[in-house]
Amino acid sequence: MYKHLLRPLLFKIAPETIHHLIVGMLRIIHYIPGGRLLMRACFTVRHPSLEREVFGLRFPNPIGLAAGFDKDAEVYDEIAALGFGFVEVGTITPKPQPGNPRPRLFRLPKDQALINRMGFNNHGLENAVRNLRRRNWYDPYRHKPTTLLGGNLGKNTLTPNEAAPADYLRLFRRLYEYVNYFVINVSCPNVANLAHLQDKDNLHQILRGLVEFRRGQNQYRPILLKISPDLTQAQIDDMIDVMMECGIDGIVATNTTTSREGLQTSPEVIEHIGKGGLSGKPLTKRSLEIVRYIHEKTQGNFPIIGVGGIMTPDDALAMLDAGACLIQVYTGFIYNGPGFVRKICKRLKQRAEQAATIQEAKTTKAPETQRTEAAESEATLSSQATKTTEMHASTGTTGTVDALPSEGTDATAVSEKPTEIPQTSKSPMADTSLAIEATNTPAETSNTSGEPTSTALTPEPSAPEAPEAPDPTQPTPTDHKPEA
Repeated sequence: MYKHLLRPLLFKIAPETIHHLIVGMLRIIHYIPGGRLLMRACFTVRHPSLEREVFGLRFPNPIGLAAGFDKDAEVYDEIAALGFGFVEVGTITPKPQPGNPRPRLFRLPKDQALINRMGFNNHGLENAVRNLRRRNWYDPYRHKPTTLLGGNLGKNTLTPNEAAPADYLRLFRRLYEYVNYFVINVSCPNVANLAHLQDKDNLHQILRGLVEFRRGQNQYRPILLKISPDLTQAQIDDMIDVMMECGIDGIVATNTTTSREGLQTSPEVIEHIGKGGLSGKPLTKRSLEIVRYIHEKTQGNFPIIGVGGIMTPDDALAMLDAGACLIQVYTGFIYNGPGFVRKICKRLKQRAEQAATIQEAKTTKAPETQRTEAAESEATLSSQATKTTEMHASTGTTGTVDALPSEGTDATAVSEKPTEIPQTSKSPMADTSLAIEATNTPAETSNTSGEPTSTALTPEPSAPEAPEAPDPTQPTPTDHKPEA
């Protein structure tokens, strides 16, 4: 419905005008009783498989709205009601600034892309703080705020790069109690010379002051660095080194690009638009490459928020598979409408359920395999017991098996009752010798070489005819020694 009916109508109006109209509508919903509740019911998907815990924060799902939509922290709760797991406000600068001259936002429908050169337009730090305070003021039940917020920080355009650390520190200190994490934006192509702050030395100066301030606070706020997709591999390696050296918590990859390669829009239109950062589908491949490279380079030790070119649910899955812990959308949200986050969440939930089904099938097969192995083991033990009985019968003994041998025990290690040997009327000397031999059958005998020879399972020669039983009236000589 959105793509075929609403979007064609909305795209007939100037992009920035539509943006302000939508923000105004969301502000009105804030004051309508049950407005946000109704939005959540329509657009939010909740499932345990969607939850993520990243840099110490618990996210209801991994999809967030990138910075640039709610620049002044006006409608973050209403945006979250559209199904987002977190919202990043800003970019916020210390002082209010109007940004670059209009027009400064352009659509490229053939490429499913946007070009913007907004220039950090916002109403400044103090205005953002006033808006953020109402998270508690307008909550009638004084519940703890549930929307996870990121604060995107940038220096003022008129601030020289040498003074940039002071701008970032001022923002960081003032917003510390109001947002859940911070993003240091030094990669926007629409602020003059801002990209120079991606230099390793400049980054050290900016981040060192933020980390030192954080050490003195009771609450921990993660710090992330947002990088450009136009960096070379060597520059990306420098960013990774800075992360490790300064102790920051993660990276946001990537910002908009200045490249215009591979566009279907005519070169004349592109030239007429002029400078600006490109976002949307043309950025998909490059963003995936950078996220995958950082993930492999750091061996997955640093959280990554993947952003750039996520236009379909499959793009979202590909970004997460490339190594991103969380993802952000902006241009994809504009082109797909308010139901876009719901579609991504449903796709993630479906994949998780499929994986759980496969795992359950494997788990179900395991007991059947164990029962089969147990039956085979029982049959083997029964066979061993039968062989043992037959062996005793062949050797002239009548052993009684007290218990089946356990697995790993010699099948011949069974308890036997000694066989009673009938006595015949022979000499007392022979009777005594036979009695001694019957009751003291040795397990081993010595051969002529003096080495023991096992006779436990050796068949004995045919036994001589049993002697006659002795006369009970005759005493049995016990002190007579057999002759040599």
